[in-house]
Amino acid sequence: MTEYLRRHADDLIEQLLPELPALFIVGPRATGKTTTAARYAKTIVRLDRDAEAVAFRADPDSAMRGLPEPVLFDEWQLVPGILGAIKRAVDAQPTPGRFLVTGSVRGDLEGELWPGTGRLTRVPIFGMSIREQLGTLGSSPFLDRVARGEELLPAANSPDLRGYVDMLLRSGFPEPALRLTAGARERWLENYVEHLITRDAEQVDGGRDPARLRRFFEAIALNTAGIVEDRTIYEAAGINRGTALAYERLLTNLLAVESTPAWTTNRLKRLVLSPKLYLLDPALAAAVLRLDANAVLRNGDLLGRLIDTFVASQIRSELAVTSARPRIYHVRQQQGRMEVDLLAELGGGGIVAIEVKASAAPTPDDARHLATMRDRLGESFVAGVVLHTGPRAYRLGDGIVAAPISALWA
Repeated sequence: MTEYLRRHADDLIEQLLPELPALFIVGPRATGKTTTAARYAKTIVRLDRDAEAVAFRADPDSAMRGLPEPVLFDEWQLVPGILGAIKRAVDAQPTPGRFLVTGSVRGDLEGELWPGTGRLTRVPIFGMSIREQLGTLGSSPFLDRVARGEELLPAANSPDLRGYVDMLLRSGFPEPALRLTAGARERWLENYVEHLITRDAEQVDGGRDPARLRRFFEAIALNTAGIVEDRTIYEAAGINRGTALAYERLLTNLLAVESTPAWTTNRLKRLVLSPKLYLLDPALAAAVLRLDANAVLRNGDLLGRLIDTFVASQIRSELAVTSARPRIYHVRQQQGRMEVDLLAELGGGGIVAIEVKASAAPTPDDARHLATMRDRLGESFVAGVVLHTGPRAYRLGDGIVAAPISALWA
């Protein structure tokens, strides 16, 4: 049996379960939600098995009564009524540590009438970060280190550009990242995409054309980490705007795509308000486009997009355990006069601005947009970081440093 590698979510579960009655563990399919949650459960109900689900479809309140707690309900979206039953159980007896719920679909969880409001506290699990894969969760999250002004050193055996490409192609899904060879990994990822756009999409929103949804997914893969107009995507996919918006919403609900909002401030003028669209795992882009490391390295535009997507996935994975409580945005002015790949707005209002470069030795010119932000924002500007593919960390200006991407997990 493969040794369990601790996840960021373990810290949250261990902190919250002794105090709260129900935790909702959500993330993309095959990211290890059930494996992690099962470590804390006395009873596991797998709702994707008809023999176990039938009683909960018929009468969930009665079926859950008397089960040894904590009870893990896996794949809640297949029996949505279980959420209402948990609400009623928690309202009647709000004892800590009663329920764990896992699922790989966002669905209508933001709706005002969602029964989990005030009862289920969300714990996100994304793909495994490199820190999780290496088993080095003892160090502080990256943004906490930046906020404290710590030196950003490279990790031991920091990779070069090809090494980073190999890492992002390995993906953050535990099965291919930890256990499969390159050939089997490619097949696994291609099958994941196929499953996503056929079976999973059908369960969430039946009637969608898999062929057109695949073309739309390919268009997003080509534009990952980009600020794209709707027209760019839907014309590339051969669909109209309404269909494109429906497909984007579907892929967001399936936790395959994430939209990073634009940041606004009255200190910067003519900001673009369009969100930045990311695939949650850069390996999925390579899988749907059928690209290996050599093909990625030969395509400069796509290389930059995948490196940006990789960095965003590393930062996203530890947001929930970052004590600075950041929210992530991007910044761009019209006509591209200024662009910042990622902006973290910290809990106290401080700003950390991050640029990502597929370059081994960025210069002060590569940090000019960070310098502009520093000068415009004044004391609220905590730090600027240019993350790059080279081996060294060095200063690029007042409050701005260049650091290897491997500093994310050093």
